[in-house]
Amino acid sequence: MGTNFIGLDTVKTQKLADDLNTLLSNYQIFYMNVRGYHWNIKGDNFFELHVKFEELYDDLLLKIDEIAERVLTLGHRPAHAYSTYIERSDIPERKDVHSGKEAVQNIVESFASLIRKQRELLSLAGDAEDEGTVALMSDYISQQEKLTWMYRSYLGQ
Repeated sequence: MGTNFIGLDTVKTQKLADDLNTLLSNYQIFYMNVRGYHWNIKGDNFFELHVKFEELYDDLLLKIDEIAERVLTLGHRPAHAYSTYIERSDIPERKDVHSGKEAVQNIVESFASLIRKQRELLSLAGDAEDEGTVALMSDYISQQEKLTWMYRSYLGQ
């Protein structure tokens, strides 16, 4: 059993990198969906949601970069084609969403998918003694659980 240049098991880091690339694909599709919500939102809560969606896509973009860099840190290559993202993402591509409630419901569903995947990665990373990925996933989960609560509250749920 070999180790990579940061001392982690190469077989385990291959699985982690693959799962991180799946997570990256989900983030990329989610990011583009939220961009579309920001651009196309209409209605009573336009000003509030327009700003919230921009905050969200800015945060998603930072996380996209962190995930890709984590894949590189593990000694692998991040996915970088939209065809790959669409193929590997569980988050569906959303087109022409104008309703604030529909956009927020899609965001809540997307966060649920991300949190599930990140919990799986947290477990894999713990097993591989990969504290860098553990810390990243733990931070994302705690932030997104709070955001999910807030977006669900907006929906009256």
